[in-house]
Amino acid sequence: MSTAMNFSSKSFTPRPPDKGAFPLDHFGECSAFKERFMECLRRSGYESAACRQSAMAYLECRMDRQLMANEPLEKLGFKDLINEKSEEKPEKS
Repeated sequence: MSTAMNFSSKSFTPRPPDKGAFPLDHFGECSAFKERFMECLRRSGYESAACRQSAMAYLECRMDRQLMANEPLEKLGFKDLINEKSEEKPEKS
């Protein structure tokens, strides 16, 4: 009896990432935002929770320049920061 496995019965079909591809920032359009985020990480001992404001600004830059698909910031985990922003702005009457 042969114990050889037949791998041809199952086929692998690759699929794209859930959020799509992230083009590289060849022209450095968001490099200032990236550097602020990286500096924040270094200052905080690489505690990413302390740098969420910088991360949100970096992602907004990428979306504004079509370097990533537009997503509501709430879906990216920044709902609490958006609520803080709107509370800081005084309402016009």
